[in-house]
Amino acid sequence: MSGAALRVRDLGRVDYAPTYRSMQDFNAARTDDTPDELWICEHPPVFTQGLAGKPEHLLRDVGIPVVKIDRGGQITYHGPGQVVAYLLLDLRRRKLMVRELVNRMEQALIDLLADYGILAERLAGAPGVYVGGAKIGALGLRIKNGCSYHGLALNVDADLAPFDAINPCGYEGMPVTRMSDLCMEVDRKEVAARLVAHLRRTLDA
Repeated sequence: MSGAALRVRDLGRVDYAPTYRSMQDFNAARTDDTPDELWICEHPPVFTQGLAGKPEHLLRDVGIPVVKIDRGGQITYHGPGQVVAYLLLDLRRRKLMVRELVNRMEQALIDLLADYGILAERLAGAPGVYVGGAKIGALGLRIKNGCSYHGLALNVDADLAPFDAINPCGYEGMPVTRMSDLCMEVDRKEVAARLVAHLRRTLDA
């Protein structure tokens, strides 16, 4: 639905668990007239494990909490230096199927990274965005009552060491990378603003 209302909220750095509950509450309370929202934030270190998450994908305890959540997918890491975007959208109103939404989210990340001279791409069978086979952007969604929540996380200048303690998104040995290793200068706030612009454009395409 071109031009559908989209409210953007910059939450700053917020704990994961209460933000997760707020997404659930927002989705449960919304009506046909509730505008869609895009939440931009950053989290203290946390592992999140999806509905089908297998405990063996956490390879060792490094003191980072694990939160079991209701999105699809396996285990991933969130922490300082990422831009996290949560998409709380009415897919029926936007006439979007889940696969198309995932494609548009990936395209927004690919286009954003191109702004910084980084060539990113999709990888068949592994949702997300990759540079040279290394994951730089992770995706995970929950669709309930025709509406989405959860979203994506982009590694800007995050510490990548915690990824060594997991099989990222369930893939053993999956390498990860970050923007700060691939371009000269990167500012998280600027990246977040560019991501919002690209998401607005791809969602309205």
